[in-house]
Amino acid sequence: MTTKSRRWWWTAIATTVVLVAGCGSGEEGGGARAAVLTMEQVQQVVPDAASMDGWKEAGKPNAGEMDDLQRQWACPMKGSVGCEGSRYFSASAFEQEGTAAKVDYLVIAYDDEQLADAAYDVLWDGHYHKRVGQRAKAFDLGPLGDERNARWGRSGYVGVAPAAVTQARVGTTLLWVFASGDHQGDIDQDGVRDFTELLAERSRQAQNGDTPTAELGD
Repeated sequence: MTTKSRRWWWTAIATTVVLVAGCGSGEEGGGARAAVLTMEQVQQVVPDAASMDGWKEAGKPNAGEMDDLQRQWACPMKGSVGCEGSRYFSASAFEQEGTAAKVDYLVIAYDDEQLADAAYDVLWDGHYHKRVGQRAKAFDLGPLGDERNARWGRSGYVGVAPAAVTQARVGTTLLWVFASGDHQGDIDQDGVRDFTELLAERSRQAQNGDTPTAELGD
């Protein structure tokens, strides 16, 4: 799939109401209580313009209920497996000024931590790890969230455009980041790690009952 088609896929999620190096479970680094979030809280989890210095919004952050249409987008396997017990989603998208770098955020909130935990491997193994191609390689996100995975690959017609996808779980939420560029150097693994840490921290803050205030570079 090309960078353009991937971008369309993520944008579609945001507009219809309007992603360890093979590492698995662990409580280290997350710190979030397993709180069930409201739709307002879920919308606050995804970064906004104020939290993404040097980036401009490609679309306003949006949130909505996980209805049948949203489940088909977020969990596109037969029967929308992995979306059982999903309650709300939110998404936001950004472009970096002066480069071709793009980053998209997606959050799905579940009715409880057990449902989010059960959905984790289903969605990563069944769909999300494929977003950057079969030749993509796993890379390390560090002790982030309760579970985490990341893959780095290439996209575009000639396979030179860098792309990465990450998936993490923090309590009752599953979190995805998809980052891409048109040229080598537009994005790197450290930057993708920062995006994922930002999203995980904002989810942790929301589940602790605080307004998410984490910003890129904190």
